[in-house]
Amino acid sequence: MSERITVEELAELMKTAAGVTVAPEELQQRFDSGFDTLGLDSLGLLGIVGELENRYGTPMPADAERSRTPRQFLDLVNSAIPAGA
Repeated sequence: MSERITVEELAELMKTAAGVTVAPEELQQRFDSGFDTLGLDSLGLLGIVGELENRYGTPMPADAERSRTPRQFLDLVNSAIPAGA
C-alpha cells in the first residue's frame, strides 16, 4: 500500500464507498472539476473519508469532506497520511 492516495485509488474509493463509477482517466482529466460534476455528493465524500480513516487508522483533515475537487481532496488527505502507513 502506498503512502499517497493516487487518482486510481480515488476512483476505486468513489466506486466502493460512494457507488459512483468514474474511470481514473476521466478523473485525471477533470481533476479540477467539482465532485458534483462527477456525480459525487457530500455524503459520498464522507463515506470516502471514513474509509480512508479506517484504512490508515488516523483522522483525515476536517476539511477533506468539504473538498470541492479531486485535486483539493487528494492534496488534503495525502498531507494527513502518516509516512510509511
